[in-house]
Parts: sequence; structure tokens; C-alpha cells
Amino acid sequence: MVKVQKAASRYWLMKTEPHTFSYDDLHARPGHITPWDGVRNYQVRNMLRDQVKLGDLVFIYHSSCPEPGIVGIGRVVREGYPDLSALDKKSPYYDEKAAKKGLSPWICVDVQARGRFAQTIALKDLRQEAPLSDMELLRRGSRLSVQPVQPEAWRHILSLGDLKAEA
Repeated sequence: MVKVQKAASRYWLMKTEPHTFSYDDLHARPGHITPWDGVRNYQVRNMLRDQVKLGDLVFIYHSSCPEPGIVGIGRVVREGYPDLSALDKKSPYYDEKAAKKGLSPWICVDVQARGRFAQTIALKDLRQEAPLSDMELLRRGSRLSVQPVQPEAWRHILSLGDLKAEA
């Protein structure tokens, strides 16, 4: 069991589409670390820049797949810095306006895989949990790719799954 209850000052949920980049892809990276790049929403950019801090813990959430849900956790190991994928013409996250200026307005953070749940904690199951009713993820129309998670919700979600530490 991974000990993650009190290790961070803030908690987050980060969405990723597993056919593009999955938790397993994160785990396969050197040191289990990757830049969380490609965010092209100003509200999320501002959170990554101003609120997401070193040591914060994140749920890794698979979206746009047959069973959306929380698959694991990660830790922020580098605070916000310019997302240079915006300037790379070969990147799917290329931003022509930013490239013309030669400066990326977008921000990314580095995330390290910390543990995987034995089974996905499915969105449909999260919706059945009364203590999670105020969670941003469960609000109608909520589409933010990075969302804050309240400590009580974090603890409750951890209690729903069997989390295995990464080696």
C-alpha cells in the first residue's frame, strides 16, 4: 500500500486519454516522470502556473475511453514552466500564434507515477458515492483537464481502491 494521505498540501485530478497517453505510458518513462504538456485552456494554464506545487499529489484519470475513471496517482516533481510543445511544429500541441511570437504562453508541470490502482475506479462508481457529490469531475458540463480535489474527496477515493506502489 502506498502512503499518500498527508504527503501534499493540495490534490488534483489530471485527465488523459489512454489511447494518446496512458498511466502505463507514464510508468514506462525514465524515472516514471513526464511533462504534463499540451494543456490549451487558460483556466487550467493558470492553475498549473499559480496553484499546482512541488509535491502535490494527483489522480491520473483516463477519459474518452470505454471505462473512464481513476487509474492511479502521481506526484508533481517540477512546478510550472513553459510548455515548449507549443513551439514544436512536429507536436500535436503546436500553437502557431505562440510560435510566431517565439514564446509559449502555455505551462506544464512534471508528474511522476506513484501508484496504480488494481482496478480502475470507474466514473460510474464515483457518481454513486455521496461524499463525492461536490467533486468538480462529477459536475454536469465539467471539462477541465486539471481539477482540484478536496482533501476529504481524496481520502474517500483512496479508500475505494487498492493502490499498489510503483517500483
